[in-house]
Amino acid sequence: MKTLEELKAIRERMQSQVSMREEDHARTRVLVGMATCGIASGARPVLNKLSTLVQEHNLTDKIAVTQTGCIGLCQYEPIVEILEPGKEKVTYIRMTPEKAEEVYKEHLVGGHVLDNYTLSSVDI
Repeated sequence: MKTLEELKAIRERMQSQVSMREEDHARTRVLVGMATCGIASGARPVLNKLSTLVQEHNLTDKIAVTQTGCIGLCQYEPIVEILEPGKEKVTYIRMTPEKAEEVYKEHLVGGHVLDNYTLSSVDI
């Protein structure tokens, strides 16, 4: 960091990230399980991918990406839950950054649930 302008740019970028984590039940909430089992299974790159996509496409006013603790389904980690106002929760399992990008495009932007990645696609 060499100039005040660079510091201001960093501040604005970080404020954008922080605002994404505020609780707002009028927006679509994307929860990534970040307990020990989730992190060990690769949840951090999934969280980073979703967060980056939402920010890059200026959708922070519509979609909040946050981390959460244990979801209770360790064998299916990394887990991403999508809570849209007025709709049932969708739980995506065994996520990767590539699958997360597909979920972003198809579900969050396109409105189509990817059933083959959901919890309902496996026998419990």
